[in-house]
Amino acid sequence: MKINGNQITPGMVVEHQGGLWAAVKTNAVKPGKGGAFNQVELKNLIDGRKLNERFRADETVERVRLEQKDFQFLYAEGTDLVFMDTSTYEQITLATDFIGERAAFLQDGMTVTVEMHEERPIGVKLPDQVILEIVEADPVVKGQTAASSYKPAKLENGLRVLVPPFIGSGERIVVDTNEVTYLRRAD
Repeated sequence: MKINGNQITPGMVVEHQGGLWAAVKTNAVKPGKGGAFNQVELKNLIDGRKLNERFRADETVERVRLEQKDFQFLYAEGTDLVFMDTSTYEQITLATDFIGERAAFLQDGMTVTVEMHEERPIGVKLPDQVILEIVEADPVVKGQTAASSYKPAKLENGLRVLVPPFIGSGERIVVDTNEVTYLRRAD
Protein backbone atom coordinates (compact mmCIF):
# COMPACT_ATOMS: atom_id res chain seq x y z
CA MET A 1 0.00 0.00 0.00
CA LYS A 2 1.49 3.34 -1.05
CA ILE A 3 1.39 6.22 1.44
CA ASN A 4 2.62 9.80 1.30
CA GLY A 5 5.87 10.67 3.06
CA ASN A 6 4.09 12.91 5.56
CA GLN A 7 1.89 10.00 6.72
CA ILE A 8 4.77 7.97 8.16
CA THR A 9 4.40 7.51 11.92
CA PRO A 10 6.59 5.71 14.50
CA GLY A 11 6.18 1.94 14.40
CA MET A 12 5.31 1.79 10.70
CA VAL A 13 7.34 -0.52 8.47
CA VAL A 14 8.18 0.85 5.01
CA GLU A 15 10.08 -0.40 1.99
CA HIS A 16 12.90 2.06 1.24
CA GLN A 17 16.12 1.71 -0.78
CA GLY A 18 15.35 -1.96 -1.42
CA GLY A 19 15.07 -2.92 2.27
CA LEU A 20 12.58 -3.08 5.12
CA TRP A 21 12.79 -0.17 7.57
CA ALA A 22 10.86 0.57 10.77
CA ALA A 23 10.13 4.22 11.58
CA VAL A 24 11.58 4.93 15.04
CA LYS A 25 10.98 8.69 15.30
CA THR A 26 9.21 11.18 13.07
CA ASN A 27 9.16 14.96 13.09
CA ALA A 28 6.96 17.06 10.81
CA VAL A 29 8.92 20.16 9.74
CA LYS A 30 7.35 23.24 8.13
CA PRO A 31 10.14 25.63 7.26
CA GLY A 32 9.35 29.27 6.51
CA LYS A 33 10.73 28.85 3.01
CA GLY A 34 10.11 25.78 0.85
CA GLY A 35 7.77 22.85 1.24
CA ALA A 36 6.97 20.91 4.38
CA PHE A 37 8.67 17.57 4.98
CA ASN A 38 8.71 14.69 7.45
CA GLN A 39 12.09 14.00 9.10
CA VAL A 40 12.10 10.25 9.83
CA GLU A 41 14.60 8.12 11.74
CA LEU A 42 14.52 4.63 10.21
CA LYS A 43 15.97 1.35 11.51
CA ASN A 44 16.72 -1.51 9.12
CA LEU A 45 14.84 -4.65 10.22
CA ILE A 46 17.41 -7.01 8.74
CA ASP A 47 20.79 -5.65 9.85
CA GLY A 48 19.88 -2.96 12.42
CA ARG A 49 21.42 0.00 10.56
CA LYS A 50 19.91 3.43 11.26
CA LEU A 51 19.14 6.12 8.71
CA ASN A 52 17.74 9.65 8.87
CA GLU A 53 15.63 10.50 5.84
CA ARG A 54 13.49 13.42 4.71
CA PHE A 55 10.21 12.64 3.00
CA ARG A 56 8.29 15.43 1.25
CA ALA A 57 4.50 15.31 1.23
CA ASP A 58 4.42 14.53 -2.51
CA GLU A 59 6.80 11.54 -2.19
CA THR A 60 5.27 8.10 -1.79
CA VAL A 61 6.66 5.06 -0.01
CA GLU A 62 5.42 1.48 0.15
CA ARG A 63 3.98 0.58 3.55
CA VAL A 64 4.66 -3.03 4.52
CA ARG A 65 2.37 -5.01 6.77
CA LEU A 66 4.14 -7.66 8.79
CA GLU A 67 2.30 -10.83 9.66
CA GLN A 68 2.45 -11.59 13.37
CA LYS A 69 2.32 -15.22 14.45
CA ASP A 70 2.46 -16.75 17.90
CA PHE A 71 5.24 -19.27 18.42
CA GLN A 72 6.12 -21.34 21.45
CA PHE A 73 9.76 -21.63 22.51
CA LEU A 74 10.71 -25.30 22.66
CA TYR A 75 14.45 -25.58 23.33
CA ALA A 76 17.94 -24.29 22.56
CA GLU A 77 20.21 -26.42 20.39
CA GLY A 78 23.78 -25.12 20.31
CA THR A 79 23.58 -21.57 18.94
CA ASP A 80 20.07 -22.12 17.57
CA LEU A 81 16.66 -21.68 19.17
CA VAL A 82 13.73 -23.89 18.14
CA PHE A 83 10.18 -22.47 18.07
CA MET A 84 6.84 -24.07 17.17
CA ASP A 85 3.95 -22.30 15.42
CA THR A 86 1.03 -22.61 17.87
CA SER A 87 -1.55 -22.90 15.07
CA THR A 88 0.14 -25.24 12.57
CA TYR A 89 2.68 -27.00 14.87
CA GLU A 90 5.44 -26.35 12.31
CA GLN A 91 8.87 -25.74 13.80
CA ILE A 92 11.33 -23.01 12.87
CA THR A 93 14.93 -22.56 13.97
CA LEU A 94 16.38 -19.10 14.59
CA ALA A 95 19.94 -18.18 15.51
CA THR A 96 20.46 -16.91 19.07
CA ASP A 97 22.08 -13.79 17.53
CA PHE A 98 18.76 -13.02 15.78
CA ILE A 99 17.15 -12.35 19.18
CA GLY A 100 20.28 -10.98 20.82
CA GLU A 101 20.89 -10.66 24.55
CA ARG A 102 17.15 -10.94 25.28
CA ALA A 103 17.40 -14.66 24.37
CA ALA A 104 18.42 -15.22 28.02
CA PHE A 105 14.79 -14.52 29.01
CA LEU A 106 13.39 -17.40 26.93
CA GLN A 107 11.82 -20.12 29.08
CA ASP A 108 10.49 -23.53 28.02
CA GLY A 109 6.95 -23.19 26.70
CA MET A 110 7.06 -19.35 26.56
CA THR A 111 4.85 -17.83 23.86
CA VAL A 112 6.56 -15.18 21.70
CA THR A 113 5.32 -13.20 18.70
CA VAL A 114 7.37 -13.61 15.52
CA GLU A 115 6.94 -10.91 12.87
CA MET A 116 7.08 -12.39 9.38
CA HIS A 117 7.44 -10.81 5.94
CA GLU A 118 6.83 -13.11 2.99
CA GLU A 119 7.23 -16.17 5.28
CA ARG A 120 10.62 -14.90 6.51
CA PRO A 121 11.12 -14.04 10.21
CA ILE A 122 11.98 -10.35 10.68
CA GLY A 123 11.73 -9.89 14.45
CA VAL A 124 10.75 -11.57 17.72
CA LYS A 125 8.75 -9.92 20.49
CA LEU A 126 9.11 -11.42 23.95
CA PRO A 127 6.62 -10.87 26.75
CA ASP A 128 7.31 -7.49 28.42
CA GLN A 129 7.79 -9.11 31.83
CA VAL A 130 9.05 -12.46 33.09
CA ILE A 131 9.30 -14.01 36.55
CA LEU A 132 12.76 -15.24 37.52
CA GLU A 133 14.39 -16.53 40.69
CA ILE A 134 17.40 -14.87 42.29
CA VAL A 135 20.22 -17.37 42.78
CA GLU A 136 22.75 -15.00 44.29
CA ALA A 137 22.36 -11.65 46.04
CA ASP A 138 24.87 -9.54 47.95
CA PRO A 139 24.16 -9.13 51.67
CA VAL A 140 22.67 -5.87 52.91
CA VAL A 141 25.20 -3.33 54.19
CA LYS A 142 24.11 -1.76 57.49
CA GLY A 143 23.23 1.89 57.28
CA GLN A 144 21.98 1.79 53.70
CA THR A 145 18.47 3.06 53.17
CA ALA A 146 16.03 1.31 50.87
CA ALA A 147 15.22 4.52 49.00
CA SER A 148 18.69 5.27 47.74
CA SER A 149 20.56 2.01 47.26
CA TYR A 150 20.15 -1.05 45.13
CA LYS A 151 22.38 -4.11 45.24
CA PRO A 152 23.44 -6.46 42.42
CA ALA A 153 21.74 -9.85 42.16
CA LYS A 154 22.27 -12.78 39.81
CA LEU A 155 19.19 -14.36 38.21
CA GLU A 156 18.65 -18.03 37.34
CA ASN A 157 19.30 -17.24 33.64
CA GLY A 158 22.74 -15.78 34.45
CA LEU A 159 21.83 -12.10 33.98
CA ARG A 160 22.52 -9.53 36.67
CA VAL A 161 20.04 -6.86 37.80
CA LEU A 162 19.95 -4.30 40.57
CA VAL A 163 17.40 -5.07 43.30
CA PRO A 164 16.32 -3.31 46.51
CA PRO A 165 18.16 -4.36 49.71
CA PHE A 166 15.17 -6.31 51.09
CA ILE A 167 15.27 -8.83 48.20
CA GLY A 168 17.30 -11.93 49.00
CA SER A 169 18.53 -15.11 47.38
CA GLY A 170 15.83 -17.63 46.46
CA GLU A 171 13.10 -14.99 45.96
CA ARG A 172 11.18 -14.72 42.70
CA ILE A 173 10.98 -11.28 41.06
CA VAL A 174 9.34 -9.73 37.99
CA VAL A 175 11.90 -8.44 35.46
CA ASP A 176 11.30 -6.07 32.51
CA THR A 177 12.67 -7.85 29.40
CA ASN A 178 13.16 -4.64 27.40
CA GLU A 179 15.14 -2.66 29.99
CA VAL A 180 16.52 -5.68 31.95
CA THR A 181 15.45 -4.11 35.25
CA TYR A 182 13.78 -5.22 38.48
CA LEU A 183 10.09 -4.27 38.66
CA ARG A 184 8.65 -5.93 41.80
CA ARG A 185 8.43 -9.12 43.82
CA ALA A 186 6.52 -11.95 42.16
CA ASP A 187 3.24 -12.93 43.83
